[in-house]
Amino acid sequence: MREIATVVDIAATPGHVWRILTNLERYGEWNPFIREASGTVSPGGRLRLRAFPAGRRPVTFRPKVTVAAPAEELRWLGRTLLPGLFTGEHRFVLTDLDGGGTRVVQSERFFGVLVPFLRRSIAATAADFEALNQALKKRAGTVPERRAEPAAGSL
Repeated sequence: MREIATVVDIAATPGHVWRILTNLERYGEWNPFIREASGTVSPGGRLRLRAFPAGRRPVTFRPKVTVAAPAEELRWLGRTLLPGLFTGEHRFVLTDLDGGGTRVVQSERFFGVLVPFLRRSIAATAADFEALNQALKKRAGTVPERRAEPAAGSL
């Protein structure tokens, strides 16, 4: 197993950050890492995500949503065709900060026999997570909460 995690504090409510994260249709407007996204953001729902990792070829994957707790956590599980080969569990955990704002922890745990052979690629993904975090922070500051994004499920 291998895990990477990044953290960003955002001056917006967890609800506002959640609406941005779950409005998949708008990822192309702000997200430098996952530029294309669609699907159902609810437990058991399937997503179609197209990631553009820096310096590498784009990749499309179709993870299953395992947790969709509004304003708290979004988690999905992606696998290769063969179980045990390569699995990634991606999480966004949103924590309401006492002084206002939201702490977002974005992480991914990687499992499977290919993990030792993909260490460099996995390590490079941390920079992509950081880029996503900073873009999310910027988006939350430029899209007013009252206008915000449509609620998840209205996609």
